[in-house]
Amino acid sequence: MPRFAPATFLATHEVTNQPPEFAGRNLYRTDQPLREAVLREAGAWLDRRADALGAVVGSEAVLDMGELANRHPPELVSFDRFGRRVDEVRFHPAYHALMALATEHRIHDIAWTTDEPGGHVGHLALLALFTQAEAGTMCPINMTYASVAALKTQADVAQPWLDGVLGGWYDAALRPIGDKAGLTIGMAMTEKQGGSDVRANTTRAEPLGNGQYRLIGHKWFCSAPMSDGFLTLAQAPGGLSCFLVPRITAQGDRNAVHIMRLKDKLGNKSSASSEIEYHGATALLLGEEGRGVHVIIDMVHHTRLGTVAGTLGIMRGALAQAVHHVSHRRAFQKTLIDQPLMRAVIADLAIEYEAAVVLATRVARAFDATDEQGRGFARLSVALAKYWLTKRNPNFVFECMECHGGGGYTEETPMPRLFRESPLNAIWEGSGNVIALDILRTLAREPAALAGYREEIGRAAGGNPMLDAMIRSLLATLDKGGLAESRGRWVAEQMALVLQGALLVQHAPAAVSEAFCATRLSGQGAWSFGILPAGTDIDTILARQGVG
Repeated sequence: MPRFAPATFLATHEVTNQPPEFAGRNLYRTDQPLREAVLREAGAWLDRRADALGAVVGSEAVLDMGELANRHPPELVSFDRFGRRVDEVRFHPAYHALMALATEHRIHDIAWTTDEPGGHVGHLALLALFTQAEAGTMCPINMTYASVAALKTQADVAQPWLDGVLGGWYDAALRPIGDKAGLTIGMAMTEKQGGSDVRANTTRAEPLGNGQYRLIGHKWFCSAPMSDGFLTLAQAPGGLSCFLVPRITAQGDRNAVHIMRLKDKLGNKSSASSEIEYHGATALLLGEEGRGVHVIIDMVHHTRLGTVAGTLGIMRGALAQAVHHVSHRRAFQKTLIDQPLMRAVIADLAIEYEAAVVLATRVARAFDATDEQGRGFARLSVALAKYWLTKRNPNFVFECMECHGGGGYTEETPMPRLFRESPLNAIWEGSGNVIALDILRTLAREPAALAGYREEIGRAAGGNPMLDAMIRSLLATLDKGGLAESRGRWVAEQMALVLQGALLVQHAPAAVSEAFCATRLSGQGAWSFGILPAGTDIDTILARQGVG
């Protein structure tokens, strides 16, 4: 937290050569690549919404709330003082304030309630902006957004829940859903013995009649256990099925969902993740028995868009901090950003971020598609984006941290929190191998998805010879078919890079697209950031990051 007039003349020395406070800026207005993408993929309506949120999340007050929510993580309260079981999670007030702010700006439902084009771009852009201030709260916000896709599969059962999510406000108190101003929805799928192999789940669902079931079993990972309800998987008589589990039953009782413990995670400290057990918990069937994966996969599909958005926000947060530091810190008679090596590093990081922006926002726009090819492209492209961007994120954040020197390694700065957050989105909602296999399955089973991809990269034909060569080579491999599972990661990486290159050639300045194609597609770069070909227009690239 910035403090008023701190003393700089100390007993032994004067404090000089330190950057000013970062807070007090509009995080959207200072992000030229994102602004351009928002206007292109959604329009002026979202530009206004993002500008309003950007001013708020860049304020001293909200950045301070983000720090407090992570310094004071949630606590599990299993019993009240009288010994009665309550299974609640207690949060710092900053967490509740951030959740309220997120719903006020409609991050959880803008994609479903707006009549404007690019609703899912709205979700992505606003979530990415909010992540720069605080990432953990975006976990329940994103799951609540994604739950709508699954709830809509059986609106006759889920309508009261949809009514509570769409247009709802944050209401932390645990009580019947009809008495609440808004609802949040979590997810509990994986179990100890299976992990991502959800068909190995052993939690069983016993029919009670009228679409209600009794669940007995456990979940090894239940995200956002303070939610009003969860989507979960259990073995019904007809096979693995999807259920909606309320925290409060229709009779007004606490459901038999026991929170066994909270996970002690590397990062994402503000948000609670837990292990739970169902002790005869009441649940509602969504879809048909035996079709659980088919129902919940729609939610997973949309949560993956959130992992892309969160990654984009972490990247931007780290880059903005690095640019701010090197623009004000001096060494060896020059400001750091005026040192040739530092200019190359920041420029290369900026290229990486621009490529992430064009990919993420184009993927989000694909979520609005209603035709078979467009929907297929959305399924394929979100997997490509999740695989590649989340893989690049930890090293990207580390490089931004290194720009700060030793100060960036201290907990008083936001860099350690961003670094701990950076691997998360690669692991949640399908880790690298799971995503690579999903991509191979999509290519094998959905010709329309590949057709959509081919059409998208084809729009850049002739725009850059290095890209053209890469496209020809990649399509020749894909057209042969029969790709071995062992090549899944190669396919994911190459397809993501080509798509990024094609989008940059279409939408970014030549300085950015040419440097990307040279370093990422034709081998003129190297393994670390800051190695750019001779003749790269670094000045133009840096100018887009507000660097003179």
